[in-house]
Amino acid sequence: MTDTLAPRPPATRRAERGGFLRTLHAEWTKFRTVRGSVLAMAGALLVTIVVGLLGTAAPGGRGAASASYPKGPGGEAVNDSFYFVRKTLTGDGTLTVPLRSLTGVADTGTGKTARSAQPWAKAGIIVKESLAQGSPYAAVMATGGHGVRMQYDYTHDTAGPSGHVSQESPRWLRLVRSGDRLTGSTSTDGSHWTRVGHAKLPGLARTVQAGLFATSPEAKLDTAAGTGFGPAVATGTFGRPGLTGSWSRSAWSGTQVGGDAGTSGSYTNTTEGGFTRTDGGGFTVTGAGDIAPVVGGPVMGVGFSVENFLVGTFAGLIVVIAVGAVFITGEYRRGLLRTTMAATPLRGRVLGAKALVAGGVASAIGLVAAAITVPLGERGARGRGLHVFPVASATEVRVMVGTGLLCAAAAVLALGVGALLRRSGTAVALVIASIVLPFLLATSGVLPPVVSEWLLRVTPAAGFAIQQTLPRYAQVLSVYEPSTGYYPLAPWAGLAVLCGYAALAFGLAVVRLRGRDV
Repeated sequence: MTDTLAPRPPATRRAERGGFLRTLHAEWTKFRTVRGSVLAMAGALLVTIVVGLLGTAAPGGRGAASASYPKGPGGEAVNDSFYFVRKTLTGDGTLTVPLRSLTGVADTGTGKTARSAQPWAKAGIIVKESLAQGSPYAAVMATGGHGVRMQYDYTHDTAGPSGHVSQESPRWLRLVRSGDRLTGSTSTDGSHWTRVGHAKLPGLARTVQAGLFATSPEAKLDTAAGTGFGPAVATGTFGRPGLTGSWSRSAWSGTQVGGDAGTSGSYTNTTEGGFTRTDGGGFTVTGAGDIAPVVGGPVMGVGFSVENFLVGTFAGLIVVIAVGAVFITGEYRRGLLRTTMAATPLRGRVLGAKALVAGGVASAIGLVAAAITVPLGERGARGRGLHVFPVASATEVRVMVGTGLLCAAAAVLALGVGALLRRSGTAVALVIASIVLPFLLATSGVLPPVVSEWLLRVTPAAGFAIQQTLPRYAQVLSVYEPSTGYYPLAPWAGLAVLCGYAALAFGLAVVRLRGRDV
């Protein structure tokens, strides 16, 4: 009796590998010799590029979308607008000040004025390398609704003690500079201190600007027309600053950092921030804007993000899905699959070879389309005076490669569904309805945000998350919804959902193909 668990001879394994390569070559030959499939894939490439470029071919103009935002130390687009009461600090030193109150004024958009600080309104102390927007900094501050925070270099945020600042409940704030290391602390009485956090700013200049600041992003408005934003300002009332170290002997001076408030700003174009001296050597500082990374897509006024140039992917996917399904259903319809199975009795091998061919071609189409569309779209947008949200080179590569993988997974899903249903029209419609339709509905803004996020979590449309580039920051108030470019899943997690559906459909197709006649 033959032991079926015994290892197969090397010659048998080589023959099996050779058999699969022959099957793969045969399936590739079938694909490339069918003119309709080749032309369709060429059409998918073309439509992805054309729709992407036409969809972002907005005319140039002035305003937020055409603004060129300053870049932070990490190359990210940032808002850097606030009112600054400052002195020059050379070398190491300490700044300590009591914050007596943080108040604000906001336009609610209803003809009324709100007399309260916005949740992310800020007043505190800051050490900044220079007055240039985007320069390195570290700050410890009180906020309107998130307690004391230490923030540095725009993207870093550390939470401290909670609670509101008022005359009855002031907060003492302290920043200590030691070389390129800054430590932020807070106290409720000026005697017992709690460290909030620390920052390391490599290469920080020996002479820096340091002092008091106030700023406020726009107020979020929920109206009948939807979510919007209205202008707001913040006012911090400070006691007398305490200084140690080599500070300039000149008087405190006030400076408006940033000529406007970027995507977060408010009254800075009409009412400049400012400061006044108070009894006892303190200050009242009023400002608007934000010190934070820029977030949001075109709806939020930052021009275009990288994925906007790939809006044509959904159109290309429709073609890719049709080709992937017909690659198997066409053989059923013409009765050619019997011949294929007679030549290759291992049915799973045939389906695997078809999946590699369809997925490989689709991947190449998506990758090439993204590699052409993204640089052309960016160049065209900048040529028309429109801002393009900056991203790291690695992120652009991930988007391009991810677009190829998105197309590959969609093709394999279509192949698997086609093998299960054996009808081209039904299979194509089902896959389009599961990938393209949820994506269009979720990102168009016609559905409630919670429904849109649900669709992009549990349907194959989650795979589009691989194209997202807009970062989400807890310390920045924005509209984090699919309609503004924010997906509920991380890029690779979203793609994994689509790949899971493709693997399930392929596995079921293999089981069914082995269990019934063709």
